[in-house]
Amino acid sequence: MRFTDTQRLLERNVAPLGGMSRIFRNLHLDGPLLGGLIAICCFGLVVLYSAVSGSRDLWVQQLIRLGVGLLALLFVAQLPPDLMRRWTPWGYLLGLGLLSLVLIRGDIGQGAQRWLDIGIRFQPSEIMKLAVPMMAAWYLHDRQLPPRFAQLLLIGALIVVPAYMIAVQPDLGTALLIAAAGVIVVVLAGMSYRLMIGLAIAAIPGAIVLWNFMQDYQRQRVLTLLDPDSDPLGAGYNIIQSKIAIGSGGLFGKGWTNGSQSQLEFLPERDTDFIFAVLAEEFGLLGVLSLLILYMFVVARGMYIASQAGDTFSRLIAGSISLTFFVYVFVNTAMVSGLVPVVGVPLPLVSFGGTSMVTLMAGFGILMSIHSHRKLLPH
Repeated sequence: MRFTDTQRLLERNVAPLGGMSRIFRNLHLDGPLLGGLIAICCFGLVVLYSAVSGSRDLWVQQLIRLGVGLLALLFVAQLPPDLMRRWTPWGYLLGLGLLSLVLIRGDIGQGAQRWLDIGIRFQPSEIMKLAVPMMAAWYLHDRQLPPRFAQLLLIGALIVVPAYMIAVQPDLGTALLIAAAGVIVVVLAGMSYRLMIGLAIAAIPGAIVLWNFMQDYQRQRVLTLLDPDSDPLGAGYNIIQSKIAIGSGGLFGKGWTNGSQSQLEFLPERDTDFIFAVLAEEFGLLGVLSLLILYMFVVARGMYIASQAGDTFSRLIAGSISLTFFVYVFVNTAMVSGLVPVVGVPLPLVSFGGTSMVTLMAGFGILMSIHSHRKLLPH
């Protein structure tokens, strides 16, 4: 083959790639991050089909929600970070207003008052998963870092108020995760190690106070973690069945739709909180590691985007979104494995759910906006 023929062949193969890169650039999308997210979602759709026992209606609902989430990602990616920063306080106040409406006239389901129905039923607490860390980053973006103690007190109030409003719904798990997202912003801003150690020590008596304000079922979850076999048919049933499913998967799993714990309905909440156990039983250790590798790739890409961000606000919010996503994954996988109490946290982008899917995708849209607009921002 002559050199000119080889050159033409290379040009034909490279041209589509160049065209795809141009499309991504024009749409302000990050190819590696988007590829990782789509891979996780596809993996999740396969597992969910088995978890819902082949129910096409539920599976199609999840597919539609995934489509809405991708549209939210695409829309948010077009917004410049500077514009998002200016609108952050209003988004935070809107979130507080919606949480107030939930406490006044929210829909009640499964013993909790967490939803609003305005033609579309959703959980306003999901909005605060983005609003709280963005508000903390907004406050710190034009101030000297690391933040001073007085500034930390104000940020603490910005975090505690919505977290408390969510905890009394009651939804302690989501409240703690939202608080963690805000705290991550502060840590990334350069909080001193001495102060972090001091706060960790202060958290010990704080946990005792929190214990007295917890609902009876929340206390029972903590006690069940310590000894799930004390009530195998009651409070300990969920975690016992989950550990049986995970352990029985072995290295290669029992095969897609062949999980006995899930298909025979021994495993509770198998399409939401405990879907990781379905994955482990049917796809085994190799399937679990494959999903975790995809998760870690997304987190690593997010942290890379944070390191390349052009200003303090973008750097803090990108780091917070990435690390909070890691916390969600860790809490769910540790919960179904019996390492932390059951707190009702879904597996990101895999569990059946609507508002959480859209919120997560919108968060990654923020990351893509930060990455695509980084050269337009002042350094």
